[in-house]
Amino acid sequence: MPGHFEPIPGGGATVALDEVEISIIRSLAVQLLELIGPGPGGEPSDDPLAEIFAEGPSEPPADPVMRRLLPDAYGGPGSERGDEDELRAYSSEFRRFTENDLRAKKRDDALVVIRSLDAATSSGEGEIGLKLTVEESRHWLGALNDLRLAIGTRLEVADEDDAELLYRLPDSDPRKPMVMAYLWLGGLQETLVETLTG
Repeated sequence: MPGHFEPIPGGGATVALDEVEISIIRSLAVQLLELIGPGPGGEPSDDPLAEIFAEGPSEPPADPVMRRLLPDAYGGPGSERGDEDELRAYSSEFRRFTENDLRAKKRDDALVVIRSLDAATSSGEGEIGLKLTVEESRHWLGALNDLRLAIGTRLEVADEDDAELLYRLPDSDPRKPMVMAYLWLGGLQETLVETLTG
């Protein structure tokens, strides 16, 4: 079925996408890569130990999308889990040692999406068949989740009520294309989850 992931015998997933859909997903994945930024120091190091022991930032990102993609580990404003200053210190310490790895994972996920789209072959009916291994499917799942979080943050979706309002936006609303992408990616993500867990 076009636009829905289906299982492949032996594991993995397949989906048929048209050129416009491929262009949209690829463009969003590239934008996500740009938002996440390069690794520590900007370029890969020749010394693997340097990357392992590189410390990340201790403060949350300023961009609301990056704060959503890289949230604080412990509570946040108004948290009832303890003293706010203490929680901020724990979050800062945790972020320092985990953010670089989390960014690397998100970069890897987006790169797998881009590479698999670039390698996809046409089925001859205006659609391009994409076949993913189990590992590639997991990267796709991570990237689709990140893309939806990013778009949802830009649309100021905080809960289900906000998401319901998106369905009622008039076509003249300038957010409508972003809303359509958000909902469509949600459908793709849902069918991929069903494929991997079914």
